[in-house]
Amino acid sequence: MGLLDRIGMVVKSNVNAMVTAAEDPEKILEQSIIDMQEDLVQLRQAVAQSMAALKRQEQQYNQSAADALKWEKNAMLALQKGDENLAREALNRKKSFADTAATLKVGLDQQTGQVEALKKNLIAIEGKISEAKTKKEMLKARLQSAKAQENLNNMLGKVNTNSAAATFERMEERVLMAEAKASASSELGMDNLESQFAQLEAGNGVDDELAALKAKMMGGSSPSQSALPPSDAARPMSGSAIDAELEALRRQMG
Repeated sequence: MGLLDRIGMVVKSNVNAMVTAAEDPEKILEQSIIDMQEDLVQLRQAVAQSMAALKRQEQQYNQSAADALKWEKNAMLALQKGDENLAREALNRKKSFADTAATLKVGLDQQTGQVEALKKNLIAIEGKISEAKTKKEMLKARLQSAKAQENLNNMLGKVNTNSAAATFERMEERVLMAEAKASASSELGMDNLESQFAQLEAGNGVDDELAALKAKMMGGSSPSQSALPPSDAARPMSGSAIDAELEALRRQMG
């Protein structure tokens, strides 16, 4: 391979690559259908012209066959009248029209076959165009799905999943901390309320003991003397003092 051939091949390959890269599948499919529809229009015109020519040949054939039949009748009439020469002339005319009709019949049969073939091709092309339109819509939908998937993949590729996960973990930790603080505050509030009731209960006990001590003191004895056990030499206690001490004991027991 010469240098010029190699250069030409490189140029062609580069041009083909550029054309391939510039191709838009949707536009290519649309243009293909447009071209098929244009071919369909031309084929319809050809079929219409062929059918018109067939109809003219059929009319000519029918006319020639009718003329041949007419001159045959004229020949029979001339023979009935005894004019053989006239009958011969009539038969010559009949033969001419009959030959013309036979020639037209051959062309008519050929034209009929061609028209039928064109009609079949027309129906086939119409079916292919309908199929191509359906396939184009399917390919168009697949192409759009592929582009959407590609865009989604590009978006996912730009997202930093590690950073997003760390952010969510940090926010979750803050939420858990806030929930813990709220729970602790609730528990502290309940403890404070319970401690207040406990203090009230404790205060009632101290008041009772204080009242008992006051009752003892009303007996006139000092705390140190009341604590000592009684002796035989001690002076007997008065009735009021005994009653006060009994009352104090009742309060303690109560």
